[in-house]
Amino acid sequence: MSGSVYGNIFKVSTWGESHGKGVGVVIDGCPAGLSLSEEDIQKFLNRRKPGQSKYATPRKEDDAVEILSGIFEGHTTGTPISMVVYNKTQRSSDYSEIASYYRPGHADYTFDAKYGFRDYRGGGRSSGRETIGRVAAGAVASAILSQLGISILTYTSAIGDVCIDPSRFDAGEINRNPLYMPDANAAKKAGLLLEEQMKNKDSVGGIIECIIKNVPAGIGDPVFDKLDANLAKAMFSIGAVKGFEIGDGFDAAKATGTKNNDPFICDDHGHIKKETNHAGGILGGISDGSDIFMRIAIKPTPSVASTQKTVTTAGEPISVQIKGRHDPIIVPRAVVVVESMAAITLADLMLSNMGARMEYLQKIYDRRSE
Repeated sequence: MSGSVYGNIFKVSTWGESHGKGVGVVIDGCPAGLSLSEEDIQKFLNRRKPGQSKYATPRKEDDAVEILSGIFEGHTTGTPISMVVYNKTQRSSDYSEIASYYRPGHADYTFDAKYGFRDYRGGGRSSGRETIGRVAAGAVASAILSQLGISILTYTSAIGDVCIDPSRFDAGEINRNPLYMPDANAAKKAGLLLEEQMKNKDSVGGIIECIIKNVPAGIGDPVFDKLDANLAKAMFSIGAVKGFEIGDGFDAAKATGTKNNDPFICDDHGHIKKETNHAGGILGGISDGSDIFMRIAIKPTPSVASTQKTVTTAGEPISVQIKGRHDPIIVPRAVVVVESMAAITLADLMLSNMGARMEYLQKIYDRRSE
């Protein structure tokens, strides 16, 4: 199976299955000298681990990370960083009957169609536990970006039809409620919606927004390696993602050119800036110095306890009720996954950008002034 590697310089390879011995990641291309510990990684993993609220799967996993290589005396060595999280409470018996049929909304049928074989225990490589490797790598990428003064704010903006009120936006509220919403009132309403759907043996989707601040202008390459194109690929590589927007996104299709364009201005220090940010911080596939703003749509959890129609692997129609421990909503645990993929993408392109100008190379390698 190909397709488990992402990035060109900061290269991430995830591995493992939901019900195997463990899941993990290998990172190649991380610069030496970055301060890094298992605690730094664990902070990110704790944001996505199961069992943290009544809105998450009751599967109890510590998701404790172990760094196997690439770190010495608390700093990266420049060699590959390998990390593992061991699975401890897998219950494969919950999935034994799935081998005989295809679950609606899952990748069961498409894996069979491609490989003629599938790991039916929790979905194998298509399981949400695959994202553990992404989040661990995202913690490393975020540490790199932090050293460069770049920060990422990610949160839930909608659960079902419950949306945050921009006038009530409070970044401090994001980590005070289990849905990671920056609006306490919306979080309360969303909680009631989820409880209702859980009683109905159903699930809900939502929207995640991600803002990357202090990205310098000039990151991303034209044509096929655009920053927004890479971000789109990164987000769509997350299993539950069904929609992606940069800036005004689909609303730009309703606007006129004069309304959609962002006028350029100079600030008091003579720096070129944009007066507005309809473009979402990217022009021509290259960062323009404004905040990068993304919106990501997450589908409802396909594993629901309600009776659903499907067919067996032999094509016979049947009705099924999915067993096991599943999230009634994926969105809250996906917030840190979105943030991690944004960090990985940006770190990779920033490392690549060092070769964009001779002056960048001269700052590193020119010894004539010594």
